[in-house]
Amino acid sequence: MSRIGKLPINVPSEVKIDINDESISVSGKLGSLNSIINKNVKVYYNSENSQIAVYPNSDDKNSKAMNGLYRSIINNMVLGVTQGFSKNLEIHGVGYKASIKGKNLTLSLGYSHDIIYIVPEGINVICEKPTFIKIFGTDKQKVGQTAANIRQFRSPEPYKGKGIRYENEKIQRKVGKKK
Repeated sequence: MSRIGKLPINVPSEVKIDINDESISVSGKLGSLNSIINKNVKVYYNSENSQIAVYPNSDDKNSKAMNGLYRSIINNMVLGVTQGFSKNLEIHGVGYKASIKGKNLTLSLGYSHDIIYIVPEGINVICEKPTFIKIFGTDKQKVGQTAANIRQFRSPEPYKGKGIRYENEKIQRKVGKKK
């Protein structure tokens, strides 16, 4: 059995849990999240202890794998509606910058045109500086995917290190040609 799947999920008092046969809904101060529960796992909520437990339906390999996966998904849902998740991106390069206009992120990344990225629903993007982007939301998967999509517009290159990178990301630099 999964080691992560054995751990109970502690639920804070301000979080409301609603479990049906095939779905779970988690509501908190930052919003609400829903997820479908796989048929290979059972989810139980103990309101006395304020804990959620996830158990596999059988002893086959797939049920045990889904046990740990769904325990992590539900834990991320609880953390998302209480604390939220964030990713920070840094822009390196001469003339590279970002700005927010309404729900659109405008990126100037050295191309002949500006890139306009429409921010998905449930995600907040803040440009504290023209070279720093903060992505915040309740859904961990959406926050990570949004950060990856923005980074993909100009990935950091290995020779000069120009491009969009995650905060504290180390770029392996290459030595250029010698004359």
